[in-house]
Amino acid sequence: MSSLNPHAPLVIDVRELGRRAGAVNRIQRTVPAPDDLGTTVIGIPEGTDIDLDLQIESVMEGVYITGTATVRAVGECSRCLDPMVREDVIGLQELYRYPGDEFGDVEDELPELEDDLLDLEPTLRDAVVLSLPLAPVCREDCPGLCAQCGERLADDPQHSHDLIDPRWAALQGLAEAQDEDLDSASDVTPREES
Repeated sequence: MSSLNPHAPLVIDVRELGRRAGAVNRIQRTVPAPDDLGTTVIGIPEGTDIDLDLQIESVMEGVYITGTATVRAVGECSRCLDPMVREDVIGLQELYRYPGDEFGDVEDELPELEDDLLDLEPTLRDAVVLSLPLAPVCREDCPGLCAQCGERLADDPQHSHDLIDPRWAALQGLAEAQDEDLDSASDVTPREES
C-alpha cells in the first residue's frame, strides 16, 4: 500500500502508462504551492497557483518526467529592500525508478514510484529553490540604500555625504577650532587711535 495520497495535487498517477517503454502522456494542471517553497529572501507563497506542463514517459528504468513549472515568486530586493514579484518558468526533469529495480550507485539518489504513483513535490521543491536567486534585485541597476543613512538611492541619485577618513578626524577637530578662533578674532573691533 502506498503512503502517497492519490488525490494530493502533486501526486501523479502513471498507471495508464504501464511499463511499456515509449508510452507518453502529457499533463497540464494548476496546483497550489506547498508551504515553505523558497528561501528566506524570496519564495512562492503557500497556496499560490503553479502551472505545470509535463510530459511523462515510460522508459526501461522507470518513468521519466520533463516539463516546466510557471511560478510567481514574492520577496524583497536585496539592495533596496522594496517588495518585488517575479514570474519564472522553471524546467523540471526527473527519473522515477520502478520499485525493486537496481541501478548500482545511483539507486539511492533516484525517487521511487509507489503503487504507480509519483510524488512531484521533492522534484518541484529542488528545481524552484535552485532557480531562485540568492540575492534577488528589483532591477539589475538598482542602486540600493545609502550605507550611511539608509536612504533609497533611487529616490535621490545625487545623494551623498561628506566622508572624513577616521584617521584624519582629529585634524578636522583642530581645523574647526582654528576656524572658531579666527571668527572670534574678527568679531573684535580694533581700538581707534586718538
